[in-house]
Amino acid sequence: MQDYKIRILDMQKEERPRERLIKNGASALSDSELLAIILRTGSKQENVINLSQRILGEYNIKQLSQINITQLMKVHGIKESKAAQISACFEIARRLESFNSVEKPKISSPEDVYRRLFPRMREQKKEMFIELCLDTKNQILKEEVISIGSLNANVVHPREVFKLALAESAAHIIVAHNHPSGDPTPSREDIEITKKLVETGNIMGITVLDHVIIGDGKHFSLKEAGHI
Repeated sequence: MQDYKIRILDMQKEERPRERLIKNGASALSDSELLAIILRTGSKQENVINLSQRILGEYNIKQLSQINITQLMKVHGIKESKAAQISACFEIARRLESFNSVEKPKISSPEDVYRRLFPRMREQKKEMFIELCLDTKNQILKEEVISIGSLNANVVHPREVFKLALAESAAHIIVAHNHPSGDPTPSREDIEITKKLVETGNIMGITVLDHVIIGDGKHFSLKEAGHI
């Protein structure tokens, strides 16, 4: 039982978990040693390595990541602060799995839509209808061509527009198309399709923020014109 009560400070410095991690990297440590670094201290009855080994004897790593603070505190030697440290560690690991360092482009104005899509549309000889799916912060989740051809109700149907929006879990959408003539003034069909999309969006809980028509060096926002 004597080894059971050995303090970390009584160990050779090069054998202590923290010093081994600094020297050799985290991958060189066992699960219990890594947990010991997170917990930092043990108790009068057992050092932190023994405590960590005992915890991992009761729960494997996956089980430990799934239990809540109340359950953790039922483990002898784990009080609120240590339970919080363990919980915080696994939460960071979960967030890392879904972390994306690439910032999504954000749309704040019709000019943003124009600057994004004009290079793609300026050489088009036919009308191209594009949908931008946005999250709650107006960051682009998806950009997709819905149709190419003369813009009418047969080519652009709300079903196709909102099918994409639902698939991407979009909070908002912006639609845009080009006028190969270079004049972005909306036609009667443009206004009718916009109203139909807005009505459908209201029913489905997905806001149509704007319909931007892109011409040659200029654009037209149906939102700014009061059609949305």
